[in-house]
Amino acid sequence: QMQLVESGGGLVQAGGSLRLSCVASGRTFSTYKMGWFRRAPGKERESVAAITWYDGNTYYPESSKGRVTISRDNAKNTLYLQMNSLKPEDTAVYYCAAAETRGDLDVAEGYRYWGQGTQVTVSS
Repeated sequence: QMQLVESGGGLVQAGGSLRLSCVASGRTFSTYKMGWFRRAPGKERESVAAITWYDGNTYYPESSKGRVTISRDNAKNTLYLQMNSLKPEDTAVYYCAAAETRGDLDVAEGYRYWGQGTQVTVSS
C-alpha cells in the first residue's frame, strides 16, 4: 500500500502562482509513475501533469504546457506541481496519484493510489 498526502492548495488571484506538494509513504519503492489530476465542479477529472518516478519522463496536456511544471524529489518521496499564471478556470480539487504499473501517464484509471485532494481556488 501507498499513502499520498497533498498540500499547498489555497486561494490565489488570477495571474498568481501556487506550488502543490504530495508526500508519498509506504510502498514507495515500487512506484513507476505519479501524476496530478484535477476535478472542477461539474466537470470530469482531467490530467494536469505526470512523471515517471525513476527516469523523470514528463507528460503535460496542452492546457498545462507553459504554465505547469511537475517535478519530484526521490529522496524525500515528494512530488511537486508548480503552477504559474493561474486562471479562474484552474479552480478545482487537485489530486496526487501514483501507480506501480506502466501505461499512459494521462489515464486516471491507470493509477492505483490517490490522495485526498487539495482545493485550489483562483479568483478573478
